Amino acid sequence: MQNIFNRAERLLGTETMQRIAAKRVLIIGVGGVGSWCAESLVRSGIQSLTIVDSDCVCESNVNRQLMATMRTIGRPKVEALKERLLEINPTADITAICEIYSEERNALFNLDSFDYIIDCIDSLKDKMALLLNATKTRATVFSSMGAALKMDPTQIKVAEYWKVRGCPLGAALRKKMKRAGLKPAKPVMCVYSEELLENKGCDNEGPEALNTGSGIKAQVNGTMAHITAIFGFTLAGLVLQNAAYSS
Repeated sequence: MQNIFNRAERLLGTETMQRIAAKRVLIIGVGGVGSWCAESLVRSGIQSLTIVDSDCVCESNVNRQLMATMRTIGRPKVEALKERLLEINPTADITAICEIYSEERNALFNLDSFDYIIDCIDSLKDKMALLLNATKTRATVFSSMGAALKMDPTQIKVAEYWKVRGCPLGAALRKKMKRAGLKPAKPVMCVYSEELLENKGCDNEGPEALNTGSGIKAQVNGTMAHITAIFGFTLAGLVLQNAAYSS
């Protein structure tokens, strides 16, 4: 193993690190949560990582997205993040796809070729499509619920999709699936928090308005770096724990 993984190898052992290195991981959505997840995976020995996002870095990303700096504003997020990840491990196989995931584009992503699929999508419609399609594959699937309007890191939890409580995004997703008579084909562990604060600022316009899937832009909610990072690191931890200890 490369010397940069010496501390991880001391903890896990050479055989386990080799097993981790062999896994193929897909992250869809590399904003506040997905970008930190990607960094943690690459620093921990994942060699094959595909990152998907259609957006470019904007100024309001800088407070919480790993690759967002004043220098990267205007660049595609996946390109800026790939550059960062290769600075950490130049031998990693990082595939950057500047596309949006949707039901109509599902076939483009070859989901069944991955060992792990990590959902960090904001759009309700596209998130639902990914969870339904990804759980039909051989991959283990993990998902991030809403990370906005939160400050308390001690309230961040992990639960199976149907057991997530107190998260408006999770509730809306379950409601949408139930109305359509659909459900994930296998269990999905999710990172979420029951904390729900109120926006104290008044500006809910701007380039980051979330796409609800109905063509209507949702309110932009306040978000902090420590929360999105912990969500992302927790997702990475779930992948690494599964890769290390599952047969």
